[in-house]
Order: sequence, then structure tokens, then C-alpha cells
Amino acid sequence: MPIKIDKKLPAVEILSSENIFVMDQDRAEHQDIRPLNILVLNLMPQKMITETQLLRLLSNSPLQVNIDFLYMTSHKSKTTRAEYMETFYKTFEEVESRYFDGLIITGAPVENLAFEEVDYWQEFCRVIAWSKSHVYSTLHICWGAQAGLYARYGVDKCPLPKKLSGVYYQTSPQKKSLLFRGFDDEFLAPHSRHTQVLKEDVVRQTNLEILAEGAEVGLSILASRDLREVYSFGHLEYDRDTLAKEYERDLTAGLAPQLPEHYFPGNNPQNRPSLRWNLAAALFFNNWINYAVYQETPFDWESPENDASFFAYL
Repeated sequence: MPIKIDKKLPAVEILSSENIFVMDQDRAEHQDIRPLNILVLNLMPQKMITETQLLRLLSNSPLQVNIDFLYMTSHKSKTTRAEYMETFYKTFEEVESRYFDGLIITGAPVENLAFEEVDYWQEFCRVIAWSKSHVYSTLHICWGAQAGLYARYGVDKCPLPKKLSGVYYQTSPQKKSLLFRGFDDEFLAPHSRHTQVLKEDVVRQTNLEILAEGAEVGLSILASRDLREVYSFGHLEYDRDTLAKEYERDLTAGLAPQLPEHYFPGNNPQNRPSLRWNLAAALFFNNWINYAVYQETPFDWESPENDASFFAYL
């Protein structure tokens, strides 16, 4: 997929070195096709790393995609310069009049706070409310999934006895959802979180389908039947060494972290981690782009009132 982003974004050089086609504005305007418009609400502290991870996965299709990044103005980042955010990111006020085919909401390192204690919670809830009428399909990741469930349905998170960190097996449904087209019966995905959402709460409080779960991770992926809402509690977008860097960070901070499970060969942190979820990640994101977004989104988002399925969702 040719992805269209600001050619000055640092991720561009990395993606180009991996032979991922990044298109600039001039080239895109000469293609007589209707591109998909994807908005990414990036709540992760290391913005550039998360940008590259997501852009790498969004590139796995022949479709043209315009990418915009969104940040919460009610939060001051401690790890990313304000100049960077102002150059490459948009505020909610800058995008609220627009319509997007897809929205990705990332995780955030605020799991141990109650949702209402997060400094950008009210702004986050505005984005969720807006997305119901301005976004066709929203993919929530990790804390973004927990927060989305709480904002939409009142489903709260619960603390885990210990941090869930590692690479785990999950099973996909016997009756395959389009999101799992091409998947084997089991797949691997990284998880890194202190909290969980209980299955009984999801069943009682929502009409969402449980698409993947695992013996060690519990719920993994949920979705509405029309795929307008997708919730993934894992991190399929993670790079090979992301869990290792998180472990080293916590070790340096004196937090005595447990070794990520099923991750380092021989459980030796000196060994290079095995990358065993890359195919599942590529397939999942490609299926989301194709079946939840491209196949279903109205051609003219400027006139959504012409689309019957849009009104059925509201």
C-alpha cells in the first residue's frame, strides 16, 4: 500500500530503507483514485517508534492511504518535543469537521490510573463521541481498547495479579470473522499490560463478538458485527525488540520486572528475541483495512447521509 504522509516525518527514512512505498503529496495528486483517510490517535510516549510500527503494517496493501496523526492538547508529552507535535500532528479542533475511513487509537502507559484520572480523559471522550458520526471503523489497541470500552459501554478494567508481558498464543474463532480471514486456528501476539477486561462484563454490557482469546491472556480481540468497532488488547504492531526495551527500561528504573514470557530464547535476555507474530500482524491489519474499511466505507464521506448503513450505526 502506498502510504501518504509528510515526507519530513522521521519514519519515512526507516520505511524507505525497508522498501515500503511512501508517497508524497505531488505524486498522490496524480493518481486518479479515491484514497482512504486514516487518522491515528497516538497516545504512546515514544511517538516516532509507534508511528513507524503502524505505518509499516498499514503499507501492506495496494490501496492508497492518507495518514494523519492526532494528539491530545490537554496532555503535555514528557518524551516528545512540542515542536515535533506541532509539525507532524493535528489537534482535535483541526480534524473534527472532517470524515475518516478509519481511526486507530493506540495504547498508553496510564493503566494504573482510573480512566477519569487521566489528564486527557475528557478530550479522549470527545474523540470517541465524534468518531461515531465521523469515522467508519475504529481500531482500539491495548489501553485504547480498554478506554474505548469504558467510554462507550461503561465496561471497566480490572488489575491483574502481575503484569502480563510476553508473547502468547490466542485462538481465533471456529466461524471465521473477516478480520481473521487466512488465519490459522492459533496465532501469537505480544501483550504488555497490568489490567484486563473480564469476559462476563463484555457479554453482559455489550453486543460485541469475542473474536480471539487465550488461556494466558484472556480476552484478546473483540469487534462489533459490522466491524465498525474493533478492540485488540495485545500489541500485534510491536517490533521484535519492543518488549525487550520495555523490560530493560523497567529494570533500569529499579522496578524488578519479570522476564517477558515465551519471548527470549532459553529465557535468556542476552539472546535475540524471536519474531513470531509478524505474519499474523500483517494479515490482521490488512484484513481490517480491506474488510472493515475499504469494502464498507461510503465513497463520499462528505455526504454520509446518503449511506443507509451509516444511519443504522448511529
